[in-house]
Amino acid sequence: MLLYMSTGSPQHKSTPLHSVSVAGAVLREDGRLLAIRRADNGTWELPGGVLELTESPEAGVHREVLEETGIEVEVNDLTGVYKNTTRGIVALVFRCKPSGGTERTSNESTAVAWLTPEEVAARMSEVYAIRLLDALDHAGPHVRSHDGRHLLTA
Repeated sequence: MLLYMSTGSPQHKSTPLHSVSVAGAVLREDGRLLAIRRADNGTWELPGGVLELTESPEAGVHREVLEETGIEVEVNDLTGVYKNTTRGIVALVFRCKPSGGTERTSNESTAVAWLTPEEVAARMSEVYAIRLLDALDHAGPHVRSHDGRHLLTA
């Protein structure tokens, strides 16, 4: 989805803007990472979604993870910024620690699972797997671009 900013003048074209999404790289003490299988397309991804206008990125991550998985989280470090050059979405990913709740699916997910890093790499497309794997290296925040299917090199 592209958003447009009005310039207030009818003779000027609007400037396309990016949509901002947030996601949680939720890491359990045993090294497993929280993932959902999306209801709309069956792909495995991090829990997350569109950042609402009235919330901070951290509050958005907390809300999205809870809504999609039933897991309460403590939101910690920003681990990466990921730009989808095809859809005009910039995703902010934060490392999180689970702090309560019980795993459950939602209307947006058909499965919730705690995956090993190897399972993440096997089940997720590279543009989503890298977001979880980047959160493990503590070297971020990483800044990456992709076309929705493949990572793009600088």
